[in-house]
Amino acid sequence: MRPLADIELAIAAVDAQTDPLQAAEELLRFSEEVLEHWVTARGDEPTHDEREGFRLLALHRQGARGDPSFNACRETCREIAWHYNLVTMEPEHTQTANRAEMLRMVSNHLYLFVSGKLQVAGLGEFCCSAKPIRSADNFDSGTTKEA
Repeated sequence: MRPLADIELAIAAVDAQTDPLQAAEELLRFSEEVLEHWVTARGDEPTHDEREGFRLLALHRQGARGDPSFNACRETCREIAWHYNLVTMEPEHTQTANRAEMLRMVSNHLYLFVSGKLQVAGLGEFCCSAKPIRSADNFDSGTTKEA
């Protein structure tokens, strides 16, 4: 499995405008790899099953088992699958490149959520911008720590 930081760089390097179909395939794969990191960090073997036709959704389901806060990224995973379908099922659509770019941004959001969750226990109740990662313990903003 490639290091998580390398996945971040790979997502950023995807050129969704030049070849949206290839971009969609890569971004789906990178998103699966992000969830593989989460599942592996929890001591499980990443599943190869599919849910609603996507391994990504099966990996999310596996990763959320026993950790309800991980459900915060469920809609992100579903949105990745949706944008993937938009790009691959209508490759000649005038908005295909824009759809692939949106897929890249949502894949990056998933990366940010999972990498933050791996760093801060309890992150996920709201989103990747949840309070624990922004607290005075993790971010020196010059404010006092909340009680």
